[in-house]
Amino acid sequence: MTHLIILPVVLPALLGPITLLFFRAHPAAQRAMGLGGTAALLALALALWPIATDGPQLYRLGDWPAPFGIVLVLDRLAALMLILTAFLALAVQIYVLGTGWDRKGRHFHALFLFQLMGLNGAFLTGDAFNLFVFFEVLLIASYGLMVHGGGTNRIRAGVQYVTYNLVGSSLFLIGLATVYGMTGTLNMADLGQRIAALPDGDMALTRVAAVLLLLVFAIKGALVPLHLWLPNTYALAPGPVAALFAVMTKVGAYATLRLGSVMLPKGTTELLFGTLLAPAGMLTLIIGALGVLGAKGLARQAAFAAVASMGTVFIGLSALDPAVTAATLYYMIHSTLAGALLFLITDQVQTLRNSDDLTQARPPLPGTLAALFFVAAIATAGMPPLSGFLGKLLILQSLPVWPVWTTILLGSLLLMLGLARSGSLLFWKGYEIAAQPTGQIPPLARFALVALILSLVALTLFAGQIHPALQQIAQDLHDPIAYVQANDLPAMGAKP
Repeated sequence: MTHLIILPVVLPALLGPITLLFFRAHPAAQRAMGLGGTAALLALALALWPIATDGPQLYRLGDWPAPFGIVLVLDRLAALMLILTAFLALAVQIYVLGTGWDRKGRHFHALFLFQLMGLNGAFLTGDAFNLFVFFEVLLIASYGLMVHGGGTNRIRAGVQYVTYNLVGSSLFLIGLATVYGMTGTLNMADLGQRIAALPDGDMALTRVAAVLLLLVFAIKGALVPLHLWLPNTYALAPGPVAALFAVMTKVGAYATLRLGSVMLPKGTTELLFGTLLAPAGMLTLIIGALGVLGAKGLARQAAFAAVASMGTVFIGLSALDPAVTAATLYYMIHSTLAGALLFLITDQVQTLRNSDDLTQARPPLPGTLAALFFVAAIATAGMPPLSGFLGKLLILQSLPVWPVWTTILLGSLLLMLGLARSGSLLFWKGYEIAAQPTGQIPPLARFALVALILSLVALTLFAGQIHPALQQIAQDLHDPIAYVQANDLPAMGAKP
């Protein structure tokens, strides 16, 4: 058992309070703690990947064995999500330093670190109740980040965001209580065995509990019709915060994967995922794409693009096939990076113009920003040659079902049309008003944007090396025997 496994949770949990208590009057020290802590998390996540490739690794808090004690489990999927989160967070931190967003409100860096603690804990936990706990850490920290900088509209959207998520938290607790009442455990690996051993008469109640948990994860993942909180929240949040939030919806997808692969028996998973996730995912993609096409502001357009991307992700997750899951994981990485890039570019547009209005032409923006938006639009719409096209192509190849093909292709067309309209208004029509563009992108902010673009380019160029690793992750998910064995569970009915 290596103590490195707990550090992605402990490190931000320590740095956050230190930043809050001792450096609240020292902005430079806060920046050093935020940037240094995030960089350390990326280095740590990269160090954990080789450990995860040796098979799932268990960390027992207090050295209590599973399922009686709290455990963290590091496998390939958890390590992948840690790396993705840390890389995105570091890019956002650099952007924040370049634009000075952290100085527009109090305690930005402490809340940022608490947010990373919640994200990392959700990806590592092997216990369903502690998944709920880390969800609540996420909720508290994200609300503080959401209202950073103040403003009536932002606070109103933050209240709506918290309200929706509190409903989800209540459903989560009810679902966990039901599951615990039937099985006597909340350890994920133990749940899979105990639910499979339940008598047929209890399976109806099991499905009810599973639907409740699936609803919670659908709220987190902005699945239609439970997506209503996302457009206002992401559109009104500070640009860097919305960029970090691009990975938060993926927590819902991650939890759905764990629910389907580890906690539920195969028959129940096939029934629920095929009946609920597949049509909801297709509807989510179309509604998100229509939102992009009809949005009157660039921030709202980016928010609906995030909804559309989650529709594609949930379509892939509903298939319950290793090949489709691997393709979906590839697309999920891409959509996280592309979504964050679009939110940061939107923030630059709002800063330089003091508006993101798409209903009328305004003076032109810098050519550098036009080029960055062009790349972000290609990535978001899933057009060649970037990784979004490869991700969608992999899903279509591994899921040859005509409703899925029709939905994904139609969604891509709508996204392309909506983003092309925005690009025309932002970077072309403006020259009819003024000959010279105004404003420049700060150097550090430009560096962060270019880093995200280079990550998308790398994801494209090295797809041949990345996809086999994702196939292994998908295979482990659909045959979770190693995950279960890593927990070293006692025979059912054993006492601590």
